[in-house]
Amino acid sequence: MDIEDLMARDSSADDPTASSPLKSLKLDLDFYKESIKEVANEMIAEGYTLYPIFIAHQHEVNVGEMLLDKNELNTQWTIQVSSFEEFVERGLIKEERKDHFIKSYKNANDFMCLFVIVPEGANFVFYPYAN
Repeated sequence: MDIEDLMARDSSADDPTASSPLKSLKLDLDFYKESIKEVANEMIAEGYTLYPIFIAHQHEVNVGEMLLDKNELNTQWTIQVSSFEEFVERGLIKEERKDHFIKSYKNANDFMCLFVIVPEGANFVFYPYAN
C-alpha cells in the first residue's frame, strides 16, 4: 500500500473536509528519510535483517527501538526501528503470512517499509526515498 492510498482512505471518513493526520506523516517522512535510509542500509549491511521495518506513531509503542522522537525533533510523528524477525516473533506478522510479506517487501534501497499506527488501526506502507 502507498501512503497516498492510506491518506485517501482516511480522508473519506465522516468529515471529508477534515485534514488527515497522515498528511503530517508525509511531511515528517520527507524530513526523516535520509536518516531512515541510512539506518536501513546499516541494518542490512551488518546482517541484522534483510527487512527493516520503521514504526510511525504519535503515541507510545512497545515494539522496536526509538529512532526519531517527535518531542526531541519538534515533529508530529515518532519513528521506531524494528525488523521482520521481531514482527514475526511478537506475532504481528503471522507465520502463515511470512512469505506474503517477503514477496510484497519493496527494494530497501528505494523504499522505506513503514508500519503506520493511527487510532483507527495499523497498516504497512512503502514510502519512496525519492519523490
